[in-house]
Amino acid sequence: MSSRGAASSSGGPQLGTSESSKRISKKPKYSRFTQQELPACKPILTPGWVIATFIAVGIIFIPIGLASLFASQRVVEIVHRYDEECVPPIFSGNQLAYIQSSITNKTCTKNFTVPKRMKGPVYVYYQLDNFYQNHRRYVKSRSDKQLRSKAGELDTSTCKPEATTGNNSPIVPCGLIAWSLFNDTYGFSMKNKVLDVSKKNIAWKSDQEHKFGSDVYPKNFQSGGLIGGAKLNASIPLSEQEDLIVWMRTAALPTFRKLYGKIETDLEANDEITVVIQNNYNTYSFGGRKRLVLSTTSWIGGKNDFLGIAYLTVGGFCMFLAIGFILLYVIKPRPLGDPAFLSWNRNPSGIMN
Repeated sequence: MSSRGAASSSGGPQLGTSESSKRISKKPKYSRFTQQELPACKPILTPGWVIATFIAVGIIFIPIGLASLFASQRVVEIVHRYDEECVPPIFSGNQLAYIQSSITNKTCTKNFTVPKRMKGPVYVYYQLDNFYQNHRRYVKSRSDKQLRSKAGELDTSTCKPEATTGNNSPIVPCGLIAWSLFNDTYGFSMKNKVLDVSKKNIAWKSDQEHKFGSDVYPKNFQSGGLIGGAKLNASIPLSEQEDLIVWMRTAALPTFRKLYGKIETDLEANDEITVVIQNNYNTYSFGGRKRLVLSTTSWIGGKNDFLGIAYLTVGGFCMFLAIGFILLYVIKPRPLGDPAFLSWNRNPSGIMN
């Protein structure tokens, strides 16, 4: 009795354990979906298909690359660095003192020669190097609610240290991005005639209409002891201050260009252009560089050889592989297996379809 009782007592928990393990099993129910047995496209990469694919990619990419490279070469561009040249010789050893002084003359005059005919509009850019607009604290130092609507004027919690004045009045627009607004100016003339620089439509239309409110006006801006950049006209709403809107769209890389304006007239080859630069923006404290850029555009935008070179490289490489596979297939061919023996070409009983 005792042995049977012991056997039954020991067998009872084992049976219960097996039953409970069956109940909590996570094994999914069989289905063609879970077992990946649904009908599917399973192409066989034969030499013919591989060679044809490489040739098709090459035929498509090489003409696109040539067209892109040709369009980029047609863009006429004048790039001139002026941050060092515009510092007087007496300040060559202390450029920071020159830019921070309120009494030094910041006016600088330069002459450019147009290398080729530049069909209008000619776009004027300023280029900054070694300026990290993508720094996390810098990017977050703004208030989108404040920029969009007058009702968000007091929303400055994300704008420190340029959030409020000494008496806790809100700064509009607040934040480091607006505070560091670029403030160099350029005046162009040719043959003693002023070239007008239009600042209309230099910002994205979507930014003007949706990100900057027509009822938001600058308030307490650049009124502290430390001035970061340009000042704003307090009588013009932010939605019409396109220089600010362009600047507030932060760049992803430390070297970037931003649109300053447009010269609507054509510039002929060998024309002499005089540029009067107000060298106000401080890039000397962090080793930055400033350049003035005049450029035309094409159907792919500004001058950009990389896109065409990339297309030509990929297209040429595909054509090279196609030729290599053709030679290999002709010189040393390999017999192909019968696709009928592949697992997906058999029925469940193992017979070929």
